[in-house]
Amino acid sequence: MIDLYTAPTPNGWKASVTLEELGLAYETHAIDLAKAVQKEPWFLKINPNGRIPAIVDRDADNLAVFESGAIMIYLAEKTGRLLPADGAGRAKVLSWLMFQMGGIGPMMGQANVFFRYWHETYKPAIDRYQNESRRLFEVLNSALADQEFLAGDYSIADIANWCWVRIHPWSGVSVEGLDHLQRWLDAIASRPAVQKGIKVPLDLAARREEGSGGAQKAVESARSILQR
Repeated sequence: MIDLYTAPTPNGWKASVTLEELGLAYETHAIDLAKAVQKEPWFLKINPNGRIPAIVDRDADNLAVFESGAIMIYLAEKTGRLLPADGAGRAKVLSWLMFQMGGIGPMMGQANVFFRYWHETYKPAIDRYQNESRRLFEVLNSALADQEFLAGDYSIADIANWCWVRIHPWSGVSVEGLDHLQRWLDAIASRPAVQKGIKVPLDLAARREEGSGGAQKAVESARSILQR
């Protein structure tokens, strides 16, 4: 059994979707980022950086793993799935995983900050991060022109990038004209395990449909988190 400590964010979904795709048994522990639960001493023993997601593998002497990419690699290696064993195949998957961690995630994250969360409009920053995110989308689109998935077969690289790219409207970044990217987004979105994983620890889409002011609450929560 694996304990998953997470929140409804792209990095959190990377872990939950991977767990669902691999069919691993896990227990979800929702972390309230707005209340800074991730900074509490008990959680810092699991992840000294005070960020989600993190896991504890009870079957491996309560091994704690943090950083979403490391979690994905650990789980893939644990099961022997979603990450090829051969050197060349592994290198391709890890290249695209690092592409997300070093590019897509940071650029879209900053686009979110300045486009959605910043207390004032700072156009140069918004343009910078939205334009760079779009450029990275174009890289993905080119890579997907001749293959169904980023590294050939479906892998943790696809999960990682998809969990971020799927929120492109929130970042204010268009995917118009990127037909291969849009095909890939739709294909992954149709997978049952993915549909389950993005509802962990809660279903954001359902909350928005209920008209609970979820979008505004998300903005307010994010602004408070930025100060920590």
